[in-house]
Amino acid sequence: MLYYFFEYLHRNLDVPGTGVFQYITFRSGLAIILSLMISTIYGKRIINYLRRQQIGETVRELGLEGQTQKAGTPTMGGLIIIFSTLIPVLLLAKLDNIYVILLIVTTLWMGTIGFIDDYIKIFKKDKEGLKGRFKVIGQIGLGLIVGSVLYFHPGVTVRTDTSTTDIFKEGTVITALAKEEKSTATTIPFFKNNEFDYAELLAWTGDNYQDYAWLIFIPVVIFIITAVSNGANLTDGIDGLAAGTSAISVLTLGIFAFVSGNIIFSNYLNIMYIPHSGEMTVYIAAFVGSLVGFLWYNAYPASVFMGDTGSLTIGGIIAVLAIAVRKELLIPVLCGIFLAENLSVVLQVAYFKYTKKKYGEGRRIFLMSPLHHHYQKKGYHESKIVTRFWIVAILLAIFSLVSLKLR
Repeated sequence: MLYYFFEYLHRNLDVPGTGVFQYITFRSGLAIILSLMISTIYGKRIINYLRRQQIGETVRELGLEGQTQKAGTPTMGGLIIIFSTLIPVLLLAKLDNIYVILLIVTTLWMGTIGFIDDYIKIFKKDKEGLKGRFKVIGQIGLGLIVGSVLYFHPGVTVRTDTSTTDIFKEGTVITALAKEEKSTATTIPFFKNNEFDYAELLAWTGDNYQDYAWLIFIPVVIFIITAVSNGANLTDGIDGLAAGTSAISVLTLGIFAFVSGNIIFSNYLNIMYIPHSGEMTVYIAAFVGSLVGFLWYNAYPASVFMGDTGSLTIGGIIAVLAIAVRKELLIPVLCGIFLAENLSVVLQVAYFKYTKKKYGEGRRIFLMSPLHHHYQKKGYHESKIVTRFWIVAILLAIFSLVSLKLR
């Protein structure tokens, strides 16, 4: 909203200084400052409100050190993240940008699913919360929306060839750019000529195979959103873990969004140019600021938990960001912490069932899953676990950024 106001002042009244709002970097800087202020200043008021309403965490006895002390800690703190993100975005971003619209829809959609889950746990006294099948249905619904928009919307285009060609015509030099096109192409990290088009998987069907690329693309989007949102949900188990690791991943995706949406940087780095995607940088800046501000209260010992309201929202946003900048194949690296947490649960359950069927007694790979609980069982303090997971997340983020040039 402020963006449009200052744009009007700049274009129609030529007010000095208002043109600075045209720059993504300036608005991103304002967004991160504003989201930090909202989350830290008003976050305390939200926590106090949650405490007065007795919206506290119900802790199940798992035999973990310091677990019982967390009972009654306010939850649904994901509301802090959501409000602190959306307010700066509504003020500073271009609200007619399709990528920004998709991110706002994702935030509200996944936030609603998480809120319902937390509401059932707290007010209905049902520890299981929203049934798993309903969560999955919600995630599939979002995947259908995101996949359909990215595939069919005319404003979602790419330019895989970012080079320019000089054409000489009657003594005049004309610089020609490659055309923007609709495409389901994505990036394969660490490979030269690394664009892969999902439509190629249907090449065997005939000449018009590209018309049916949505049959591959949309299910891929659904799978990624479901997997990443569940991974973030599993990671939210100890103070500061999900918020900290997510902030690192989102900041990295912000760099990808900025360079992918800038023709000069994309040409220099020889990566896919995605018109209008740079506007996501404003949203990402606000999101990072809200995560860091939330971490102020969520760091050990936590004054508030994000609950599924926050964790499902975080996972959904990260998934949509990665898909939008065509870096979804980098998710196993960039979101390696989420992947490890997910795999630890899958392997634990599968191995337990297998050994119970074969030997009559279930056996475990880990002392407890998800993975962070395994280290708690080994006697590590949770703050040490969180700090080391952050370090790993930083290393994975650097490794992901290196993929821009290392091929």
